[in-house]
Amino acid sequence: MAPEIDVVVVGAGLTGAATAWALSRAGHSVVLFDAYGFGHDKGSSHGTSRIFRRIYPEALYVGMTGRALESWRKLEADSGARLLQVRGGIDHGSRRDPRALAAVAAEHQLAHELLSPAEAQQRWPGMLFDGPVLFQPDAGVVNADASTAAFLDVARQGGARLVCHTPVESIEVLDDHVVVHAGQVVRARRVVLAVGGWLPELLDACGLGIPLPPVQVTQQQVFHFRQRDPQAVFPVLVHKDDHQIFGLPSGGDAGPQPAMKIARHDGGTPTTAGTRSGLIDPAGRRLITEYVRTWLPGLDPEPVAEGTCLYTMTEDDDFILDRRGPVVVASPCSGHGAKFAPLLGEMIADLALGRAETHSRFALDRHLPRIAR
Repeated sequence: MAPEIDVVVVGAGLTGAATAWALSRAGHSVVLFDAYGFGHDKGSSHGTSRIFRRIYPEALYVGMTGRALESWRKLEADSGARLLQVRGGIDHGSRRDPRALAAVAAEHQLAHELLSPAEAQQRWPGMLFDGPVLFQPDAGVVNADASTAAFLDVARQGGARLVCHTPVESIEVLDDHVVVHAGQVVRARRVVLAVGGWLPELLDACGLGIPLPPVQVTQQQVFHFRQRDPQAVFPVLVHKDDHQIFGLPSGGDAGPQPAMKIARHDGGTPTTAGTRSGLIDPAGRRLITEYVRTWLPGLDPEPVAEGTCLYTMTEDDDFILDRRGPVVVASPCSGHGAKFAPLLGEMIADLALGRAETHSRFALDRHLPRIAR
């Protein structure tokens, strides 16, 4: 029996929604399944604030951020929604090496300034610094909730069939197509697995025999702190010393008053998507509260909101974007994939349709010795 659909997408977070958008806008038939309601808070894509930044130590990601910026503007044009707000970002700390990052910025012709602690303190009086600070004006904030909704709305308008509250029960892999069982049977030329922290569980449950690079799913927690001066403009921040701390405007997650979202990139609690507790660790709250008290005097150090989410971490922090036969495995993970969402949707669509090969950094078998590949 011939496939009736070009691509089935499993998972409606940022990655799956972006893939459905990219496929449908290119004229391909799509069915998307999600086990929960669209926009749910059980994975990695919920909330109103995610960091967009151009600065990376590696040329691969610097180039991708430039392409991602173009793709964000494409999505905004498609949807009529403002999703990415540019406000500038800073990097500092002994483990962040702002001078080296400034050299990367110069090499890639990115606008930037390398500031002394005093210069940075004068510019952002609500923050403290003890070393050089790199400022890059193209950084900003992505509204994750609104972006997921925009991807899905445009995909639906393009003919995609979106099905929520419907977990995938099994996937049969045939020679040149798949049969997806999810309360209904759908034959498709390709299937894209974009299920975030559920990826190890789904691969095991469906018996697809696709080995992953080593991954660890962790529960992370975030905290929101009210600005003492509602008119102050805080940049996006990455600060790496004893801990890896990031911060950005909270958007609507902290209520109507201006606030900053502050969290650790490291230090998550190992879990699985199906067993996460969703409970805040008091020690983690104390650590972030003390960080705010020490480094961010422009914020009230008592959190006004808090929450948890999932990270799916690879050992090398690179993404997993690869195909095995008609199955595409898509995990733009390790806590830094959201900024690339529309570009990744386009890249995953190209993988599914055979228009591109995976990058070696994103390969499923990159952890294996070269002779065994």
